[in-house]
Amino acid sequence: MITWRRLGEPDFPRVGRWLAEPHVARWWNHETSPEAVARDFGPAARGEEPSEDLLVMVDGRPIGLVQRCQFADYPEYVAELADADVEVPDGAMSIDYLIGDPRMVGQGHGARMIRAIVGATWTDHPDATAIVVPVHAANRASWRALEKAGLHRVAEASLEPDNPVDDRAHYVYRVDRPS
Repeated sequence: MITWRRLGEPDFPRVGRWLAEPHVARWWNHETSPEAVARDFGPAARGEEPSEDLLVMVDGRPIGLVQRCQFADYPEYVAELADADVEVPDGAMSIDYLIGDPRMVGQGHGARMIRAIVGATWTDHPDATAIVVPVHAANRASWRALEKAGLHRVAEASLEPDNPVDDRAHYVYRVDRPS
């Protein structure tokens, strides 16, 4: 069973370890020091930032993280997508995600986690119209998880990569609120 809760400061050491795992570090390219994790995840954990950082568990065991946000709270992100000719409808949200525990990678948990969060988003955010997710084109595991979770590729875009070793090639996935 997949469940989640808001990330809290006691979770930061685990998140730091996950961010340091090679399969996560390749795509997240995030500083892993305790200070960096507190700096970057602390505001959302304390409710000072509008995004949601969710610790995801399978049968009560922490396996990953989902970040969920409303595009309206990050206009610079909407502008970058608009510059790449990607439509972001009013009310759209986005997610980012990782399976941190390397023993849980490759078992379908990513798609299950995404599917569960997408379903919950329609309830948690009644004004959400769609979920739009850019993912680097080379991150096949990530975009395959999105496809298995029911999102559809709607665009190819040139966007700033999370990791400076990557080019700008991204796929953009979307799912609309069920009618």
